[in-house]
Amino acid sequence: MTDSVQEAREALGKRLRELRRRGNLTGRELARRAGWHETKVSKMEYGVIRPSDADIRAYCRHAGADDQLEDLLATQHNIDSAYIEWRQALGTGMKRRQQQTLRLESRAEFIRNWEPAIVSGLLQTADYATAIMRNIIGFYRIPDDLDDAVSKRMERQRILYQNGKRFHILMAEQALYTTFGNDQVMIGQLDRLYSVIGMSRVTLGIVPRSSEGLVVVENFFMFDNRMVKVEGHTAGITITQPREIALYGRAFDILASQSVTGDAARALIREAISVRT
Repeated sequence: MTDSVQEAREALGKRLRELRRRGNLTGRELARRAGWHETKVSKMEYGVIRPSDADIRAYCRHAGADDQLEDLLATQHNIDSAYIEWRQALGTGMKRRQQQTLRLESRAEFIRNWEPAIVSGLLQTADYATAIMRNIIGFYRIPDDLDDAVSKRMERQRILYQNGKRFHILMAEQALYTTFGNDQVMIGQLDRLYSVIGMSRVTLGIVPRSSEGLVVVENFFMFDNRMVKVEGHTAGITITQPREIALYGRAFDILASQSVTGDAARALIREAISVRT
């Protein structure tokens, strides 16, 4: 979990603690009235555990602060939306996730993306996207809406041609070699990357495998300087804390400084194609 999510939980816990004290309740007394183990109060108030909606209602009821209930619940739900497990986000399939990403991309003017192991979704061919999404559906055991999800991902790519948009996409050289599908799928994908170089709105950089590990970071999207979306193994994380966004921006700048573009990037792509022909 990111610092911003944890900090938000701690801030909510502080509000609950203040609410309890204004109600002249000790932690032990609140726990007794609510039927909790007495350690639960301190764990919620210091952000160790997440309070449920029922827990927040209990705080407000026993502290005589029902007027605070709706605001506290809204705060809790905003925190929850910043950290969403894949089993929840993908519970109805992958198409919905693609639609959500499309909306974020449509509102941003400058999109940055770092991918350490795969090709950016904005640059994927349909065959490559199909192979990746088929693996995801199988691994997470989610509803199979493969065709609709691939179609929506392809629809997302129209944004690359819209006026007023800029894209800086970085990937590690490893992404050219991580296989999805088969050699023919990969050759088609590498040809697509080759053709992207030189597009007026897109900067494509490849970080060579020999580069020093100045920064090690998971894949992420930056939408202007207002939001970062991180895709972890178990959950998607939304970051809006300016301090954390700045750190991701710094990481991106370092990786960009190590990347090659233009003819040097084409050379790496040609080398990756030659391995498969």
